[in-house]
Amino acid sequence: MTPEALIDIFRDALAVIVMAVSVIVVPGLVVGLIVAVFQAATSINEQTLSFLPRLLITLLALMYTGHWLVQTLMDFFVEMVNMIPSVVG
Repeated sequence: MTPEALIDIFRDALAVIVMAVSVIVVPGLVVGLIVAVFQAATSINEQTLSFLPRLLITLLALMYTGHWLVQTLMDFFVEMVNMIPSVVG
């Protein structure tokens, strides 16, 4: 295995990880920012007001993108398994 092949595999793995995590985290961050601006504007300091919308949006993001996430991870795994003979030999 050459260092270039290892770097290519590592780069592909990081790309899959960043895509999968960003699909889940970014909607929660956006909703958290909106709720924080609302709380600052109205001086409401309720913890559940910031937690519950983020939780719901994260669950909805998982629900709507779950199939794509699993398919992306499966495609990457199959690509890695198919790559074994060329990397080892």
